Amino acid sequence: MTEHVLHMPCTEADIRKLRIGDTVVLEDWLFGIRDATLIHMFDKGRETRLDLAGHAVIHTAPNVKKVPVSNEHPAGYAPLCIGTTTSARMERFTRPLMERNGVRIIIGKGGMLDDSKAAFRELGGVYLAIIGGTAALETTWIEQIADVDLDDLNPESLWQFRIKGFGPLLVAMDAHGASLYDEVRKASRQKMEAYGSGEG
Repeated sequence: MTEHVLHMPCTEADIRKLRIGDTVVLEDWLFGIRDATLIHMFDKGRETRLDLAGHAVIHTAPNVKKVPVSNEHPAGYAPLCIGTTTSARMERFTRPLMERNGVRIIIGKGGMLDDSKAAFRELGGVYLAIIGGTAALETTWIEQIADVDLDDLNPESLWQFRIKGFGPLLVAMDAHGASLYDEVRKASRQKMEAYGSGEG
């Protein structure tokens, strides 16, 4: 296991250095995105003015507070709780996010499926896992909501967060076709088979 620090945006070469089981700490920028955001971007043809190329997105609909625009709160929002949601239901958007918008990293809970695994391998991306129930900790890694787009979808807007020391996060799916979720499923099947045959 290797520890990595990645400053956003990153390159495909940076991503292909990562292997499942490694840990990653992200610096500088992170984008928040969720079901409605993706549906509007890809099913309804809406464009965003925010540049996601080389960046990481996190599956979230954050709890925020509307505040006056200031140097501290340039987007007019203060973060209250930035939690992470389950990723699998957003499976069909991984490839278009990477192909059209240049996203390199997806962060979420529970992993993604075979289409995402193929997209990560072919296009140079990774899935970084967060354990459920860590929203309070995640929020401490976010310094500021720097910008927001598609805000009529609030809280499923497209959020740009300024971050510091976001992690460590676990590389659960890498750009070489490997997935920790596949390994866990395989190990579970083997144990079930062993118990079934009386070897356990």
